[in-house]
Amino acid sequence: MSSAEQHQSNQRRRVVVTGMAAFTPIGNDWETVRQHLQSGQSGIRHMQEWEEYQGLYTQLGAPVIEFERPAHYHRKKVRSMGRVALMAVRASELALEQANLLNDPVLLNGRTGVAYGSSVGSTQATADFTRMLYSKRLEGFDGNTYLKMMGHTTVVNIGLFFKTSGRIIPAVSACTSGSQAIGFGYEAIRSGQQDVMIAGGAEELCPTEVAIFDTLYATSTRNETPHLTPRPYDKDRDGLVIGEGACSFVLEALDHALARDATIYAEVIGFATNSDGAHATQPTQATMQQAMQLALDDAQIGPEQIGYVSAHATATETGDIAESQATHQIFGSQTPISSLKSYTGHTLGACGAVESWIAIEMMNIGLFHPTLNLQSVDPRCADLDYIVDSMRKIDCDIVMNNNFAFGGINTSLIYKKWHG
Repeated sequence: MSSAEQHQSNQRRRVVVTGMAAFTPIGNDWETVRQHLQSGQSGIRHMQEWEEYQGLYTQLGAPVIEFERPAHYHRKKVRSMGRVALMAVRASELALEQANLLNDPVLLNGRTGVAYGSSVGSTQATADFTRMLYSKRLEGFDGNTYLKMMGHTTVVNIGLFFKTSGRIIPAVSACTSGSQAIGFGYEAIRSGQQDVMIAGGAEELCPTEVAIFDTLYATSTRNETPHLTPRPYDKDRDGLVIGEGACSFVLEALDHALARDATIYAEVIGFATNSDGAHATQPTQATMQQAMQLALDDAQIGPEQIGYVSAHATATETGDIAESQATHQIFGSQTPISSLKSYTGHTLGACGAVESWIAIEMMNIGLFHPTLNLQSVDPRCADLDYIVDSMRKIDCDIVMNNNFAFGGINTSLIYKKWHG
């Protein structure tokens, strides 16, 4: 390491996770999620209400079943929130409670920021604007409609709800929104700009988002057997399933966390994001591989130190093949890997945060979930150590979470177990 690199390393603040909370299709707390992972029970449902959409081939989705607006969220607090912002705010509140920072002065003094994202805002609000364009009448919406619709509705509403006055960092990058948000929050603390960051991603389930993938022939149509799909990496996969959810992290400078004797769940040690610069919807193996390597470089570790990879693995043909080949180029065949989307469907803007949360929880108990429905690996996918059939015991200190999005955006995050 050069003297300049050594100086840079010495100046970097360490960043830890002191709070995590989520709403997912397989549960809203770790014990419930763990039970689903161990029993092999997914959150995929046959969405009968979608049958009315003519030309929509898939009728599969993965909704969050148990979520309602909390009673203490009064009308004035939520009038600018659609479902996606409500889930994001509530997940953030629970994460702050876990971190013992709810109502702490640090939220108000400019040293706490918010980095958060979703693919879009609430689509019902978008429909209200569309109705105006077709009806030529200003009815059905007010000044809050745009606040519900806008792409940065989650990050803004979190900041308003908790009255934070630090940095606001929107991450609106489709399937990498949540992972970019965590990475950007990590960088804001590491550089000394903030002490605390609320970070994560959310998405609400809407048939318009499903239709996007349906028109690309990328959705699963096993409508009568939802428990058998999606099938990441499997030769008989027929596409992805869209889900919803929200997941919030409280990221904190290590010195700040230690000073208040906070419980630490993991350390964020590496992050990278790049872009393919090639095609909006077709993944590029080389730049996927580069993102993973850049994250390893940021963490200053080698690939052999990664004990588990949480894959993006959406169960689309081009995505699975490119990602598996890129992963093999970095790790060879020795590192265990699995896809949470086989349980939750593709939660889009939430997936990077949800998958990071579950990867950390699994690392801390040494037990990792398989990829559901993976019975016969597509021979075009790389020779990886796919976890199949049941949970696997793995004693490891470091895990990686990878996500890849429309627009050719790639992310990689690395977390380390906290030993105190």
